[in-house]
Amino acid sequence: MGYRIDAFLIITSLSSFFVAGWIFFIKKLFKNYEVKNFIIHLLFATTFALSCIMFELIIFEILNILDPKTRLFLWHFTLHMMLFLLIFIIPFYMAYSFINQIHFINSFFVKPYSEEKTKLMLSLVSWLIFIYFFWKIGDPFPMLSPKHGVFSIEQGISRVGVIGVTIMALLSGFGAVNCPYTYMSCFMKPVSALDIQVLEKRLLQTYDIIINKKKRIAFEKSKRSYGYNSPLQPGLWTKIKNVTSSMQPGNEIKKLQSDIVPLEDLTNHLFLEIVDLKNQLHRTEYSTTLKGKYFNILGYFFSIYCMWKIIMSFLNIILNRVGKVDPVTKAIQFCVDYFGLHFDAQFWSQHISFALIGIIIITSFRGLLINLTKFFYALSSNKSSNLIVLALAQIMGMYLISTVLLMRMNMPPQYRSIITQVLGELQFNFYHRWFDVIFLLSALSSIAFLYVAHKRISLA
Repeated sequence: MGYRIDAFLIITSLSSFFVAGWIFFIKKLFKNYEVKNFIIHLLFATTFALSCIMFELIIFEILNILDPKTRLFLWHFTLHMMLFLLIFIIPFYMAYSFINQIHFINSFFVKPYSEEKTKLMLSLVSWLIFIYFFWKIGDPFPMLSPKHGVFSIEQGISRVGVIGVTIMALLSGFGAVNCPYTYMSCFMKPVSALDIQVLEKRLLQTYDIIINKKKRIAFEKSKRSYGYNSPLQPGLWTKIKNVTSSMQPGNEIKKLQSDIVPLEDLTNHLFLEIVDLKNQLHRTEYSTTLKGKYFNILGYFFSIYCMWKIIMSFLNIILNRVGKVDPVTKAIQFCVDYFGLHFDAQFWSQHISFALIGIIIITSFRGLLINLTKFFYALSSNKSSNLIVLALAQIMGMYLISTVLLMRMNMPPQYRSIITQVLGELQFNFYHRWFDVIFLLSALSSIAFLYVAHKRISLA
């Protein structure tokens, strides 16, 4: 009876997550595009569902939901399916989708059969190149014990983990710096509505100049093509003038066209500057609201956290240290030792760990989906949207596997063992050090970039 309940709960969870991924695909990513490729839709929703199942299994582990054997089977099933998608299916279909958009391949073949066969062969070659570089990622890093076989799950997890941890550290480093810069009012440039009106007026004047020049170009072209059809016979001087002007055709048109090019560049610059000023004005107005003041205070908190995280990452790299105890147990032990508090440390460690891991899961997944949506809108078009969705599904899967890998350190030892057992004998300390290195580089680069951008805005 217990296994039936477990099976029902698993099927319900997997179906719900799959439907949620399907809806997110249609309502968020592809709301401005027509969904034409069912396979891409299916791959994204499946990756989304398997990622959610991994996080759900962590919560089930802490709350002791489902039979231990069932949880272990689910861990293995989910990880094997994720690796199969991330190493085999998605890269191959990305190569196939890219090759399918190359026009000369479509026009080179007459028979559809030979065309499809060639596309599959080129996709296979591209996938083999990906596998070669994917495998070579593991050469310079001490990721796992050398006793593991070539086709073991540790080989795939270790390489996916390096890529995913790198992506996670890059996003975390930039987010830790960009969040206080975005929310703190001291970084906002003072902008008034009058500044925007002046630029808009200048933009309209530039558009008027361009329109007048284009009208003159059209007039010159029509004059050269049709001439002046007068009922009177043209005189000798008119004939000479027409002949001499025809000897140097297009001089006036070329001059007008050369004048239009810098004016169009100016309109693009003015338009982007107006958009930037409107965003700055919106931020300034938003900062005066109650919610804006709350985020301003939150920005100061995140700036302190950012500096603390940068310093700790630097110390971890220099001292070659990795935490051995989860933060909750460490904090409880601190309270017991220094404040003399007496309470059930194991009970509170379990429940606080559950709350902390739940917050980490929700914020990580929410932040990833927001970033994926932003990247998709920034890069996608009608032709590239399918390819970008596959790339985002690949990034999402690698990112979330790496989140589970790093989240292991935030769990008490009794819950950490299942992840160690499932992921295999990886060098977990390496991934934490690698995260610190990439996070430090990303944060320092983001500080330098935002400093230069802020200086440019201040001087503008």
